[in-house]
Amino acid sequence: MKRIFQISLMIVATTMLFSCGQSENKTKKAAPTQVYNTTILEPKQISSSIQLPGVMQPFQFVKIFPKVNGFVKVVNVDRGSVVRTGALLMRLEAPEVEQHVAAAKLKYTESYAKYMVSKDHYQRLLETSKTPGTVSSYDLSAAQSKMEGDSATAKGEWANYKAQQEMQNYLTVTAPFNGVITERNVHPGALVGPGSAENKPMLVLQQQDKLRLVVDVPEQYSAQIKEKDEVQFKVNAIPGKTFTGRVSRSSGNLSDNFRSETMEIDVANPNNVFKPGMFAEVVLKPTGNVSAYVVPRAAVVTTTEKKYVVVVDNGTAKWIDISEGNQTNDSTEIFGNLHTGDKIITNASYQIKQGEVIK
Repeated sequence: MKRIFQISLMIVATTMLFSCGQSENKTKKAAPTQVYNTTILEPKQISSSIQLPGVMQPFQFVKIFPKVNGFVKVVNVDRGSVVRTGALLMRLEAPEVEQHVAAAKLKYTESYAKYMVSKDHYQRLLETSKTPGTVSSYDLSAAQSKMEGDSATAKGEWANYKAQQEMQNYLTVTAPFNGVITERNVHPGALVGPGSAENKPMLVLQQQDKLRLVVDVPEQYSAQIKEKDEVQFKVNAIPGKTFTGRVSRSSGNLSDNFRSETMEIDVANPNNVFKPGMFAEVVLKPTGNVSAYVVPRAAVVTTTEKKYVVVVDNGTAKWIDISEGNQTNDSTEIFGNLHTGDKIITNASYQIKQGEVIK
């Protein structure tokens, strides 16, 4: 009896194990298969907006240095002075320069007088030579050569005299354009000259009624922004206000350090609302890339080595390397060996293997 009971227990246990195994197999077979969402590629672009920092700069800006050695005699402006083109800013004095001008003028006058004498002599000989045998050809030729030499000397002295006058003109400093004096580093009596005063300018002049808003646009967007495109900007120092402008010019090249293109927006500033040096937040609107395809951002698989999307080709997974362009919160432009009509998995992951069968 005892042996029969043991055999019965073994049969029951075996039956239970077999039943559990069948239950597990049924559970495994009942596990749901992975469902992949797909989309068909069509050419499309993302027209989004980007926000970049910018800085206000004077439309024109000049540091005024002395061109000749001299003493500051008069300074007619100070920091904050508003000046017009041609206004007298300051005057220098240099007696030696004035003496050089006077000496150059005397030399020119003397050389010109000699030229007039030799010219008169040549013309008289020329008139006399019309009577045969009165003047030898040698004398006539010598008189002509002397006249031409004296003429050249007079022209040289005239050029020297004008050069000395230009040097004298450098003693008078005038404004090259309308603007505001933003810096003054000299006072009457100071000795100035090229390279003096630790290379500090005597004056700094800025045009402030019109400014340049300078912004550096990253490489991926630079080709999408053109001249005359409208932009909006906010100035940190003037909160709560939004201003508009248009792209006026661009550098046409990318900087080596930041891989960006410098663009400028001309900003009218007749009431001095803005000041040079102010920072701004500039909103640009790239037009999008004509050759781009747009997919959900979840379709792009990013690893430490590359970015790719998974294309369903004849029922199997195929990795296609891509690069991204403009982006929004849920979409991105992609570029690569892709074609219109390709089927892309929109919920891709690195777990999808190359060549895996996709149902």
